[in-house]
Amino acid sequence: MELEPSHLGGHIRRQYDEDLEAIRTKVLQMGGLVEELIREAMQALRDGDGELGEKVVSDDFRVNRMEVEIDEECQNIIALRQPAAGDLRMVIAIIKTITDLERIGDEAEKIGRMAIRLAGSGGSKRHMSGVQHMGTQVLKMVQDSLDAFARLDVESALRVVRADESVDHEYDAILRTLMTYMMEDPRQISNVMDMVWCVRALERIGDHAKNICEYIIFLVKGKDVRHITIEQMERHAHAVD
Repeated sequence: MELEPSHLGGHIRRQYDEDLEAIRTKVLQMGGLVEELIREAMQALRDGDGELGEKVVSDDFRVNRMEVEIDEECQNIIALRQPAAGDLRMVIAIIKTITDLERIGDEAEKIGRMAIRLAGSGGSKRHMSGVQHMGTQVLKMVQDSLDAFARLDVESALRVVRADESVDHEYDAILRTLMTYMMEDPRQISNVMDMVWCVRALERIGDHAKNICEYIIFLVKGKDVRHITIEQMERHAHAVD
């Protein structure tokens, strides 16, 4: 029996919604992989565990593979479903989000590589506590950005954006401390530079988490909030639709 047009339309819409939700679920799974990479990279750095650092480096391919898979599914939806309005914003936000998640994975891989180098050199772990604290902060930013994505929660997204300012200040403070230490003891230049690259990678992870939250605000509110102040962003986020 042929479906009536109205029934057919309802069936197509349900399938469409299920396809979008399946992709959203994959994004969160990809985010879970990224969180694990950050956690393991920081542990490898703290413990001088070169073997765990190697695992982080090798596992980054899983994140890359998921980005390609999700991107292909988004392209298929655009080609076959021709989404509009909110659905189109959802697909755009997903494509942008997985790009930032993949880059977070790349930054975690860099930290893994630095952990391998530091483990091999037996370098000083001085200032490690500050780096670990920053690592805890940016991991929470990533976790909170994914939670905001799952719930489409604008307020949670704004909190992550605000947290990025704190991470930037901590980055500047650690960088100044490391530079001073390097000038005091030139023998540590190589090890200190490795730590500098780790801290820079953590700062970039915070930036990518912030980007994801900007996409959430775009998705929910339909406003592009990139490259504006937090105050302007809050006004857009709190504007009545």
